[in-house]
Amino acid sequence: MERDDAILTSKEVARILDMSPDTVNEFARKSILPAFKKGRQWRFRKRDVAAFLKSEVRGNTAA
Repeated sequence: MERDDAILTSKEVARILDMSPDTVNEFARKSILPAFKKGRQWRFRKRDVAAFLKSEVRGNTAA
């Protein structure tokens, strides 16, 4: 498995995005952040989190 295809938990994504795991889960529920469920827990692809972070940085600086 390549590093970009790594699967992350809500806690890991929260650390990367500097937000709470609850907010990460809410973003997943609202389809703001691409995710999928494994059992009852949300999982995230590292490449999707990186793309989200890049789009957020771009969106916040283009004002």
